[in-house]
Amino acid sequence: MEPDHRSIYANEAARYDRLVLAEDYQQHILPAIDKIRPIYNTDIVESGAGTGRLTTMLAPLARSIRAYDASAHMLERCTRKLRQMDDIIWETAVAIHDNLPCPDNCADIAISGWSVCYAMLDGGAAGLEAALAELQRVLRPNGTLILLETLGTGFEQPTAPEPLQPYFAELQRHGFQKTWIRTDYRFASVEEAEELTRFFFGDELGDRVSAEKLTILPECTGIWWQHLHAPD
Repeated sequence: MEPDHRSIYANEAARYDRLVLAEDYQQHILPAIDKIRPIYNTDIVESGAGTGRLTTMLAPLARSIRAYDASAHMLERCTRKLRQMDDIIWETAVAIHDNLPCPDNCADIAISGWSVCYAMLDGGAAGLEAALAELQRVLRPNGTLILLETLGTGFEQPTAPEPLQPYFAELQRHGFQKTWIRTDYRFASVEEAEELTRFFFGDELGDRVSAEKLTILPECTGIWWQHLHAPD
């Protein structure tokens, strides 16, 4: 049976958080972002923050961070984490990609992880256009827009999921640059690996994890970015 991700985002924040906290155990994400655009002392707007996977990586380095998500259930967990961090300037609010409650030109970095894809899956090319336009709106001149998406769970080399291929083609058409990194999962046990992969990715991957007794599950993550340019 295929998991219902909408239901997960609305009701399963705790278990989803356990899954994403197991990802990128070698800590490749933050250096990859910092190479694209140095994070230190920047103002960041994050759309699709979820339970705060990226938020809590970025916040200690940033000057400020605004984190938004369409799911109040997921965002509550992100908010709780930010409250536990010292010397962080932050805000959270429930919001969708194409309607962020922040001013124009307020961010040096606009970022979204594993989320903008839904703008196109739900609304086609027009939905993606609206999301990208809003993320560009909040950026200052010379700001940077960064998107992270899966390039294959259980694969050691990039293997774009078929439903996301038109979305990736649109990002290329919009002139985004692209790289990829490994962000493998590491679980405490085979039982935990099977539970969490079956929960979010479905029975086929759950069966593979169980049969192969995996506690390390390969994951490829794509990073797309676009630097805005100040007017002459």
